[in-house]
Amino acid sequence: MRIGAIEAGGTKFVCGVGNELGEIEDRIHFPTRRPEETMENVFAYFRDKRVDSIGIGSFGPVDLEPSSPTYGYVTTTPKSGWSGYNFVGTLKSVFDVSVGWDTDVNAAALGEAKWGAAQGLNSCVYYTIGTGVGVGVYTEGNLVHGLVHPEGGHILTRRHPNDDFGGNCPYHGDCLEGMAAGPALEARWKAKGDTLPEDHPAWEMEAFYIAQAISNVILTLSPKKVILGGGVMKQVQLFPIIREQVGSILNGYVSAKPIVSEIEHYIVAPTLGDNAGLCGALALGIRALGSHTTVQKLSGV
Repeated sequence: MRIGAIEAGGTKFVCGVGNELGEIEDRIHFPTRRPEETMENVFAYFRDKRVDSIGIGSFGPVDLEPSSPTYGYVTTTPKSGWSGYNFVGTLKSVFDVSVGWDTDVNAAALGEAKWGAAQGLNSCVYYTIGTGVGVGVYTEGNLVHGLVHPEGGHILTRRHPNDDFGGNCPYHGDCLEGMAAGPALEARWKAKGDTLPEDHPAWEMEAFYIAQAISNVILTLSPKKVILGGGVMKQVQLFPIIREQVGSILNGYVSAKPIVSEIEHYIVAPTLGDNAGLCGALALGIRALGSHTTVQKLSGV
């Protein structure tokens, strides 16, 4: 198989070609600009690649309901020009292949479940904590969609006792994204996170908010692995603080061994690293190809 993959981020697009083993054979990236300019780069990249299908993990919100007239659209994003954009339809108008479609974080969760930190498990939750906060949910072998799709970056959090920052989410102020995303770190401390020393009080406060979110997801979804990616989580000193705070918040209530005595193997970085999203898009492309083949067989084609 030759599978195309698109990790469509709000800042940059990553396009690649890989195979059914999750191996990325070629890749390219370019800035996310207005749809017409960005998609022209996508078309140019795939034009001579002869792929069998293409998987897309996209920034959102997006419409994932196949029966919806706007299935495959980016919906209410503030990203200039992208709100109401028919991403899947536009791609299929140029390339006559099956297309897999999901959120970028759901794609990353799928990639980690298939080839990464959650391989062999039937559930995981993937957080990306960077310019924004996104959550992908994989459970019982399926990606969670529901009414729209998980938007765990906008859950409400308790305020840290030493934090007087008002939050910078334009919708909710002090939700998780408003308090813990990269721009919130910079606005609160007047410096970019990667310039702050490892012992700066920013990291204990950051861990305080992330640990609340993880504790909530453990209590509601009971995932078998929690994976933390994104630019903020490049600060590896966050992991032990987050694990300790999750343990304190749960306070022994969840007595499962991975949390009680093996939490360093339960709350982890993505094994696929920066390839999690692109490998996830590859997995979406493989799924789409499989679904297309099944439909053909059922219809007698």
